[in-house]
Amino acid sequence: MRLRLAAAAACVVAFAVAWPVHAADPLTLDDAFARVAETHPDLRMFAARRDVLAAELDRASLTPALVAGAEVENAFGTGEASGVDGAELTLSLASVLERGGKLDARRTLAQSRIDALAVEREAQRLDLLAETARRYLAVVAAQRHAGVARLDIEQRERTVAAARARHQAGASPESVVLTAQAALARAELDLARAQQRETAARQHLAALWGERAPAFEIAGTNPLALPALVEFTVLADWLKRTPELARFAGQARIREARLQLARSEASADLDWQVGVRALSGGEDFGLVGSVSLPLGAASRAQPGIRAARAELAALEIEREAAGLALYSTLAEAHGRYRVAQLEVARLQSDVLPRLDRAEAAAERAYRAGAASYLEWATLQADTTEARRQQLQAALDAQRALIEIQRLTGQVFIDRPAVAGGQPQTEEGVAP
Repeated sequence: MRLRLAAAAACVVAFAVAWPVHAADPLTLDDAFARVAETHPDLRMFAARRDVLAAELDRASLTPALVAGAEVENAFGTGEASGVDGAELTLSLASVLERGGKLDARRTLAQSRIDALAVEREAQRLDLLAETARRYLAVVAAQRHAGVARLDIEQRERTVAAARARHQAGASPESVVLTAQAALARAELDLARAQQRETAARQHLAALWGERAPAFEIAGTNPLALPALVEFTVLADWLKRTPELARFAGQARIREARLQLARSEASADLDWQVGVRALSGGEDFGLVGSVSLPLGAASRAQPGIRAARAELAALEIEREAAGLALYSTLAEAHGRYRVAQLEVARLQSDVLPRLDRAEAAAERAYRAGAASYLEWATLQADTTEARRQQLQAALDAQRALIEIQRLTGQVFIDRPAVAGGQPQTEEGVAP
């Protein structure tokens, strides 16, 4: 189970495999994952929690303590009991004999808590890596939005130059030049806004490992590269291995151990005591001993047993509810990915090429005096909007893909389909 969860956690690390690197010595997604795994307090605190649980296991493994006692009788009284001449001294050794397997039940409960902690840590680690991937993607999104803004600026600069040339030739009014300059200013504003968002997103990413003044650059990535997915039924089958459901197995072992401990309370513990008594005169002695057993232990243990059984039964209902919620999340993420993937592909193959050709034709017509500024500017705006639409769809698909990989513990890499039309996937492998 631990190896499987380690593989599932490491699969998120492979999100960056599908994104090619174009910059020299940038911060890659793998680098970000490594920093988070090494420094994030949510992961470091598990070591302290394990130490606490280990100490509790040691305490649970202790047997009842031996109690040494001394008792003096018939001393410092009156008459024959005056002074200590007639005193009787008893030295005793006492303890409790646990019955019903209480020691094993305590140790099993403490050990099950330690085992469940490992599953919880892997689930937390996977969630943190997914959050890292989302924040890294936010930086990429800001950079790509800036790229779209730069393309728009290039278009608007050509428009301003052409409008100014026609105005100087007396072929168009000054209002056209001013309108083109205003459109250029808006494009420059979009670029400035994207750059500011990139700065904020980089700060948000660096906060995961506690860096206050980030100066790194991230690796150039292509969010438009969307891998193929297997059928949803396969994803739903992989969902059964998610750590979010695996933790219920650990919780079940804890509650079973609690039930066993509650059952052990039905067997009363035996209190025993042995000792030696020095009789009056100090020359004679005798052995003493006692045994006591509480009555009614079985009936007093029944409420605890019923409560432990109810908690164990409720856990299965909790697991079923969590399974339905995760299935719904997977279905929603899968649907968003499919829709966004289709949108990216159709915009790339059908919409953008036609808009590019139309915008180029409108530019030629405007320079020749066969088209108005409004026609050319409208096509420029449509082209820029289509690029933004494609980018936004790709980012939505990447976010959905991160969620799918987090839930299923699988890595999907942008590769051609293998024979038979099935997309290739890779199992996450622990680094």
